[in-house]
Amino acid sequence: MDEDELGRGLRAADEDAFAAIYRHWGGLVRTMATRSLGDTHEAEDVTQQVFIGAWRGRAGFRPDRGPLGAWLVGITRRKIVDSLAARTRRLTLVDSAAHGTGTPRPDSAALDDVLDRVVLLDGLARLPRHQRQVLGLAFYEDLTQAQIADRTGMPLGTVKSHTRRGLHGLRRVLETAHLPSKD
Repeated sequence: MDEDELGRGLRAADEDAFAAIYRHWGGLVRTMATRSLGDTHEAEDVTQQVFIGAWRGRAGFRPDRGPLGAWLVGITRRKIVDSLAARTRRLTLVDSAAHGTGTPRPDSAALDDVLDRVVLLDGLARLPRHQRQVLGLAFYEDLTQAQIADRTGMPLGTVKSHTRRGLHGLRRVLETAHLPSKD
């Protein structure tokens, strides 16, 4: 199959065409990710994310805008940037945790912070799985609702509903916790 046929097959959800697309461009995607990230395991994850994203977003491929290979390279670049941003957030979190452990704060503000975290985590644990997942992706991975919909395969409206209901559920938990204000 030539590139035009593969593009038509992708848009038509032809699994054989998609397998051919993976065989043809999988190496390029993996190489780009490995060179950019410097980690083969992370590159494998990015490669998988690229092709999952391509399959889920196949309706967004427009041959009149450019070739299939360029479309896949664009997805790859975005996934690499997302992976680097997530790595930076993880390293920042680890660094702040490492610096925070050496200097304990015995003041009441530190105790209030710990209590707030415990109550918040308890509230999150009480939410239904999908609401907890959506809020986790939004706050811990800093994803937009559209990115969450893309990653989870949920419709955007469902993501918005889970976000709203989850935040209302957390609010109820926090209001019933009867925490003293920090005034």
